[in-house]
Amino acid sequence: MGHSELGLTVFLLLLPVFAASSSSRESLSESGLDFLDYAKSPQLADWMVNLRRKVHESPELGFEEFETSKLIRAELDDMGVQYKHPVAVTGVVAYIGTGGPPFVAIRADMDALAMEEAVEWSHKSKIPGKMHACGHDAHVAMLLGAAKILQENRSQLKGTVALIFQPGEEGLGGAKKMIEAGVLENVEAIFGLHVATDTPVGTVASRTGPVMAGCGFFEAVISGKGGHAAIPQHTIDPILAASNVIVSLQHLISREADPLDSQVVTVAKFQGGGAFNVIPDSVTIGGTFRAFTKESFWQLKQRIKEVIVGQAAVQRCTANVNFLEEKKPFFPVTVNSENLHELFRTVATELIGTHNIRESKPVMGSEDFAFYSDVIPGYYFFVGMKNETRGPLASGHSPFFTVNEDVLPYGAAMHASLATRYLLEFQPSNQSSTVNVHDEL
Repeated sequence: MGHSELGLTVFLLLLPVFAASSSSRESLSESGLDFLDYAKSPQLADWMVNLRRKVHESPELGFEEFETSKLIRAELDDMGVQYKHPVAVTGVVAYIGTGGPPFVAIRADMDALAMEEAVEWSHKSKIPGKMHACGHDAHVAMLLGAAKILQENRSQLKGTVALIFQPGEEGLGGAKKMIEAGVLENVEAIFGLHVATDTPVGTVASRTGPVMAGCGFFEAVISGKGGHAAIPQHTIDPILAASNVIVSLQHLISREADPLDSQVVTVAKFQGGGAFNVIPDSVTIGGTFRAFTKESFWQLKQRIKEVIVGQAAVQRCTANVNFLEEKKPFFPVTVNSENLHELFRTVATELIGTHNIRESKPVMGSEDFAFYSDVIPGYYFFVGMKNETRGPLASGHSPFFTVNEDVLPYGAAMHASLATRYLLEFQPSNQSSTVNVHDEL
């Protein structure tokens, strides 16, 4: 069977139960340490560094990751790992293990950002106006590193690992497209990670419950009647109306939101007029809104539209509000499963010690990993890459963003260990009488 024709012929999943023996757990604990040692070896660490640099040199925007996808598939071919492609245009889903249940997924995003790299180094972006300024190149390298670890230790796997290489994370909802393409079929849980500039290398950070906010975008055209600035009484000024709208939108947070329920409304776009002495016919404003609960998110969306339309009307203007859902789908809240949090702490303790596990704070940023964790139990964590001796790292989405490549072994080992441990802990209690498997594995 060709890779591009790989079908999802799998066992029907049943309710998982904890069924691992203590001897199996001890064996896995030793394997986890072996995974980290192997990931740190020059053989694998240098390979991941070179791979990450190749991806970094040729950044591609969301759903345009054709060369990145091609590189990933070539590496999977070399490992002898089966995969499905294309998924959601450029996505790749690989499978390692028995072909039977349980099924667990680990995920990396592939897309870059539309910005010019300002860092001068030998592997600087070769594509003008595009840059891996969020670490997705490192995420790809780490997931491929995990694939190497898992493939070489596949005899230890007590189920099947799906490795999801996802396009279009940066505001395009690539995860949603992957789910619509069926990548979560029969998958019971999923893990994802992100490099962190503010956490020391060799440490990981996460929390149970909400990790990142739900996110939406809005754009509004506020229309009035243009004219000469010297005779404003003959006009209906949309700039004045838009200014009142922006101030009123901030009242949604200061006077309507529970102070203990974090929410954000930001207007970051204001376009209107082209001359100093002419009042324009219309003004366009746009921005984003964030919340940590579904209820707050949808309430905020409703009130944003009401405030824009109502305040525009007070100033004798009309307003058309667009939430841009087709181009920028609403991101759910990223919520970490409590059960997976315990698994994460167990695995991280075995790999790097309890003292290297940090409790992260919820952040108002969003992540489309939330689409996965909105469907099945998910867990999202951060892998530190700060090294005080090398100075501070620029934050993500900065043209000065850099990756401390010492982080790569930790991410690869965590991916591989979490997947391996999950398969061991969550064994199905019985089997269906009519099942199919990934017999090509």
